[in-house]
Amino acid sequence: MSTITTLTRMWLTRSLKPFRFTNEYEAVLEHQDLDHLGLYVHIPFCKKICSFCPYCKVIYSKEMCDQYIDALLQEIEMVGSTLLEKKVVTSVYFGGGTPSLASDRLKEIIDTISKYYSITEGIGVELHPDNVDIPTLQTLKEAGVTKLSIGIQSFQEKFQSILGRSSVDIEHMYTALQAVSFETVSMDFIFALPTQTYEDLQKDIDLAFQYGANHVAIYPFIDFTFTSSTVPVMGKREKRNLLDSITKYCLSKGYQRTSIWTFASKQDAKYSSMTRENFLGFGCSATTLLKDRFKINTFSVKEYCKRIQEHKLPTSLTIHFTLRQRMIYYLFWSAYSTKVDERDFERFFKVPLRKMYGVELWFAKMLGFVTVENGVYTMTLKGAFYYHYYENFYTLAYIDKMWGILRKEAFPKQLEL
Repeated sequence: MSTITTLTRMWLTRSLKPFRFTNEYEAVLEHQDLDHLGLYVHIPFCKKICSFCPYCKVIYSKEMCDQYIDALLQEIEMVGSTLLEKKVVTSVYFGGGTPSLASDRLKEIIDTISKYYSITEGIGVELHPDNVDIPTLQTLKEAGVTKLSIGIQSFQEKFQSILGRSSVDIEHMYTALQAVSFETVSMDFIFALPTQTYEDLQKDIDLAFQYGANHVAIYPFIDFTFTSSTVPVMGKREKRNLLDSITKYCLSKGYQRTSIWTFASKQDAKYSSMTRENFLGFGCSATTLLKDRFKINTFSVKEYCKRIQEHKLPTSLTIHFTLRQRMIYYLFWSAYSTKVDERDFERFFKVPLRKMYGVELWFAKMLGFVTVENGVYTMTLKGAFYYHYYENFYTLAYIDKMWGILRKEAFPKQLEL
């Protein structure tokens, strides 16, 4: 796996140099002049740790959560107060963990963000199905939340058992969603689980739209090496057939494909914290992507709070991109939406896309991975599968290694990928 990603990286960056991250610390994050900037806030607390989940999380306690939120507010102040004037941002997404466990303090966080940033496309929060009740939803709505993402994973007992999840009270959840409305209600599912069929996924998707969702996300199961999951991995051919079949089904129902793995029943129903040209991350493990650099905060809640108490940003690792490296990062995550517009690329980099990657785009078209019309490259079903397939290699070769190290070391000296 690492050989594939290494060779691809060398070809696309036109360099033998690896991605080199250092423990370099920056006191100020310059972002006043960046366009299309999004914000992400990480709340790492869960009532129970799911074995398959790779994200930064710890067992919830009220005391630790409040201490963490206090530090989080300080981090936002430290970054936002460097702005010369209020900054327009696209959106704010709260991830975790289970952010709704801190629902009583989300308004405080949002109010602090709003001192420095004007949010134009709404605020999203991830929820565990157990937290989808009327009081919690009312608290979120009063705080300014406009989008929900509910981690269902599966409505079916056989897959809930595989994932170590409890059953979902779908009627109770539906009653709450009907009582408190939101612009987007997204429900997340995992595909490529053992024995999972097209009919299984179709049933989950139908139930989601029937019981309050206007957006669904169907994420592939990825076997991270540092999790305790024992779930077997589905084969490539079976996985492709499953992804193609469920994509065709969603399109046949009139749902809009909003990314590789997401579909919406309404045009304005959107939920994605990844497809941003630039973003700022607040909280432990949160990442920040700026014009020429990428940074990631420490995964340690204790060290995060300690660093903030010292009035320092909690940066663990930073990479300063070469131009080609930044282009690859841009294209990889732009392609997540299934489309790349060469005008957007040229606006961002001041150079034509085809001048930099004309050969690669020609091959992608010849191989049937993309179609092109009016300067917009759109993935075919074949292209979407191979994007997913390569993304799996990328995740296991790069993200798995980085997150595995950061879970053990709060501030590593250096990392090469």
